[in-house]
Amino acid sequence: MKKTEPFSVRALRSARLFPATALLAVCAGCQPAVTTTPPPPPVPVQVARAVRQDVPRQFESIGAVQALRTVSVKSQADGLIAEIHFKEGDEVRAGDLLVTLDRRPFENMLAIARANLANARAGAAQADADAERYRRLDQSAAIAKSDYTQFLTKAETAKAQVQAMEAAVTNAELLLSYTEIRAPIAGRTGQLLLHEGALVKANDNAYPLVTLNQLAPIAVAYAVPEDMLEEIHAALAARRATVTVTENSSGLVRTDGTLEFVDNAVDTTTGTITLKAVFPNADHSLWPGRFVSVVTQVGLDHDAMVVPAAAIMTGQTGSTLYVVKPDQTVELRAVKVTRVAGDQALLAAGVAAGETVVTDGQLRLLPGAKTEVRTPSGQPVAKDAAAAPDPKS
Repeated sequence: MKKTEPFSVRALRSARLFPATALLAVCAGCQPAVTTTPPPPPVPVQVARAVRQDVPRQFESIGAVQALRTVSVKSQADGLIAEIHFKEGDEVRAGDLLVTLDRRPFENMLAIARANLANARAGAAQADADAERYRRLDQSAAIAKSDYTQFLTKAETAKAQVQAMEAAVTNAELLLSYTEIRAPIAGRTGQLLLHEGALVKANDNAYPLVTLNQLAPIAVAYAVPEDMLEEIHAALAARRATVTVTENSSGLVRTDGTLEFVDNAVDTTTGTITLKAVFPNADHSLWPGRFVSVVTQVGLDHDAMVVPAAAIMTGQTGSTLYVVKPDQTVELRAVKVTRVAGDQALLAAGVAAGETVVTDGQLRLLPGAKTEVRTPSGQPVAKDAAAAPDPKS
């Protein structure tokens, strides 16, 4: 016979099991939802291709145009300006007459010098005649030896006076020639500082008559860092150094410069050395005193691996860049930069020709991140378009 539990025991057991049963029933109706994290959006970047190309070895500087020769024309004698034979800004040739001084004072000085010379020559002739006469008397022992010696001395003195007067005539003729002031070089005349009727002093540094500047050919002087000196010397020895200038205001470009001068010492205060290039300048397009941008080419790196310099990141471990793989994810590569030329970086290792590198947006990238190529204006680039432009273009 089955034993029956008392009612009170069955009621207590049922009360204990109810919460657990109810909880299981509730949980059975509420299955937990499975959540998945969406992938991060692609990182917008700009890219370029790594290419092989010839890259010039060149240095950029700021230079100043200088007249190849500059002469301040001055008078070599004191005098009065009688006539001006040129206009300000004229082109003159070497030897052209520029200024004439009043000749009359110098002609008078020449006349006096010539008269003195004639007088000295007459006196010398008389002294020679007296010396010859006393020589014959001395030979016949008709006079004292001392008298003969005295007349010989007078004859030698007269000859010296003739030489002095001849020098005075030559000097007077030279001073007379100074009344015609001629151009010592071919060039362009500047501002005329003195005019007809003005008194000039010999070699007056304060008031030169005019300044001549030689404009063709013309020079450009500039400075480069001293560590470039060896390459410059090598380029000069091989005759491969070329110089190009761009005028900052007009944009004029001249490519026919030749490096002609390297200073004989480095400026210790700036660590630079001065160079000078010469341009034919037949059209006078380069003007003294103007500033120009100078590019000196000393060689060529043939078939160099080139990427935009903006792609290079420098850290504690060296230089790196991001390479975009075909699946649009990026890979961080270590590279060896040989040199930077303008906005291009030349690499010795790390990237192959044709690979795509990131040039903008690197700060938001991690290795393996997905990318989206965009234009500089922020527009997406179609996948079938050339997403990686050539650095040369």
